[in-house]
Amino acid sequence: MASQSNTKSVHDFTVKDARGNDVNLADYKGKVLLLVNVASQCGLTNSNYTELNQLYEKYKGKGLEILAFPCNQFGAQEPGTNEEIVEFACTRFKAEFPIFDKVDVNGDNAAPLYKFLKSSKGGLFGGSIKWNFSKFLVDKDGNVVDRYAPTTSPLSIEKDIKKLLDA
Repeated sequence: MASQSNTKSVHDFTVKDARGNDVNLADYKGKVLLLVNVASQCGLTNSNYTELNQLYEKYKGKGLEILAFPCNQFGAQEPGTNEEIVEFACTRFKAEFPIFDKVDVNGDNAAPLYKFLKSSKGGLFGGSIKWNFSKFLVDKDGNVVDRYAPTTSPLSIEKDIKKLLDA
C-alpha cells in the first residue's frame, strides 16, 4: 500500500473489491473517476444511486468510472455484508459500477485511499467526511479535482465530469 507521504495520485492505491480481491487503481488510468462512500439505508440512497446510475449509463462508454465504497460510519446505515450490499445495489438499483469492500472513511482506521482523498481536498468540509454519499471527482491522471457534499446531486456534477472527459 502506498504511504501517504509519497502518494501522488489515486492511481497509487490498491483497494479490495466486494469479494476481497485486490484492485489496483492504476487500472483506471485514463478514466475520469467519481468515488463515493455509499450506504443502503440512508435518506440520500434512492436519489444518489438513481442519479449515479444515470451518469454511469451515459458516460461509461466515454471514460467515466464510478467507484462505490460502502461505509457504515454514519448512523450505521450500511450494516450488511459486502454480499448483501452488492445484492441491494445491483438488484434494487441495477447498479453496474463497481462496489468495493466496506471501508471506514474517518478516524484512525480510515482506508488509506480516503485519507489521501481528504488530504487532497479538505476545503469547506475540513478533514473529515461528513456523511454518506460524499463524492470525489478524479481526473484521468488520478488527481483529485473536486469534492462534493453528500447532498450534492450526482446529476448536478455532470458538467464537471464532461469537462474532464473532454480534456
